[in-house]
Amino acid sequence: MQVLLVILSAVIGYLFGTIPVGACIARLYGNLDIRKHGSGNTGTTNVLRTLGWVPSLLTLLGDCLKGVFGALIGRWLGGEAGMLAGGFFAVLGHDFPVFTGFRGGKGIATSLGITFVICTPVAPWLVVIVIAIVAVVRIMSVGTLAASIAYPILFWIYLPDGANLPLYLSFAVAMALLSFFCHRSNLRRLLRGEENRLDFGKIGQISRKYMHLPRRKHKK
Repeated sequence: MQVLLVILSAVIGYLFGTIPVGACIARLYGNLDIRKHGSGNTGTTNVLRTLGWVPSLLTLLGDCLKGVFGALIGRWLGGEAGMLAGGFFAVLGHDFPVFTGFRGGKGIATSLGITFVICTPVAPWLVVIVIAIVAVVRIMSVGTLAASIAYPILFWIYLPDGANLPLYLSFAVAMALLSFFCHRSNLRRLLRGEENRLDFGKIGQISRKYMHLPRRKHKK
């Protein structure tokens, strides 16, 4: 019975992960298909480059909530194992959504959401690492990959006494490896010195254009 509940947690987590938050936000704010712009993925960074700050922050929040709900429902159904399965599969659903041809994002925001549930003290450190590095180098992938490397280390530091250390560290390592797999094209560009930098001036201009929800045109 417990195994079935863990499997159910994984399925529900995956389905939560497939919700295309970035694509919905892009339709709402810019009436565009985000998969046909920029990098083509539905994550926060591509929305930021394409539509600016407000839509990207909403995408970040929505993708985080997918991880939160996946982990919480998993914990309710299957306890500790269900929580980890629901969280991990929420990230898989975000990265490889079956309903959109397995084209999603890279799972960073969803990973942040599940971390708030699984080991809360780790989550703020991940945010600090990403912001600090991106502020200096202006390359989002460098910040997220650095956070991915730190992920298992932070789990080892902040796991409470009595926690199943091998289980949680295995989960954290798997999450870090998944992040690197999803960033493999970024890694190749970084090695060639061709990775795109964030242009905050351009993002600011785009943000002013999409600051508010589009108004409906009224018929005269």
